[in-house]
Amino acid sequence: MSGVTSSALSSATAPLSRPGRRNNRVLPGFNLTLGYALLYLCLIVLIPLSALVFKTFTLTWDQFWVAVTAPRVMASYRLTFGASLIAALVNLVFGLLLAWVLVRYKFPGKKIIDALVDLPFALPTAVAGISLTALLAGNGWVGQYLEPHGIKLAFTPAGVVVALIFVGLPFVVRTVQPVLEDTEKELEEAATSLGATRLQTFTRVIFPSILPALLTGFAMAFARAIGEYGSVIFIAGNMPMISEITPLIIIGKLEQYDYAGATAVALVMLVISFLLLLVINGLQGWQRRRSES
Repeated sequence: MSGVTSSALSSATAPLSRPGRRNNRVLPGFNLTLGYALLYLCLIVLIPLSALVFKTFTLTWDQFWVAVTAPRVMASYRLTFGASLIAALVNLVFGLLLAWVLVRYKFPGKKIIDALVDLPFALPTAVAGISLTALLAGNGWVGQYLEPHGIKLAFTPAGVVVALIFVGLPFVVRTVQPVLEDTEKELEEAATSLGATRLQTFTRVIFPSILPALLTGFAMAFARAIGEYGSVIFIAGNMPMISEITPLIIIGKLEQYDYAGATAVALVMLVISFLLLLVINGLQGWQRRRSES
């Protein structure tokens, strides 16, 4: 009887001693999960984007080239990408400063400021554009003091940069902030004990560790600014060849029933955005490898 019992117990506990054969997955099997994931991806992303590409293919190469290189479109490219680059660079500097203050210092109202960083995420972009316009216009709270000195922000390319800075700031702060929190204080203390100044400690110890996060935040803010529409159209003035962004060009072509021309310009933006996403993923992978090493 004892032999039967011991053999039964050994057979019952045998699978427990071989964890490699157990299925510890929370989700269903790989095939089923992958099938649902691909189906969802096709319905939400790939099919709409493929319709964009197929509609563009109705144009000949010459028609496509004319549509995407028209003077008005080229001017919108220069404004969109130039303003996005400037806004991302500004956010790179001030986003780092804001993340540093939130991580390294304690002061009254810190949680409120930390919550306000996410306000551009929650605030409708149209509301942000109207608020910035009311603030920076010639009769606005701030604009009425700037315009007499020759500083005009609303309805100019400078206003576009201001709007893009507003919407892109959280990307840099929220990317750099957790990396700063995980930075080992012992390395800073060791550098200080060896005679390093604060600037040397930052440039040689802290900055290399947060550089991947900074680049990722910069790329995300830049990509976000390229596709921004709601917060820009109210403050830009939308003057052709001066303050007209590329998304507005696309909307204008759609209103004129030039669907092929609109999809052609949108395809250019899609390709550039996709390349930026590849850069972002590469930077994130680099950041993970540095953190693991």
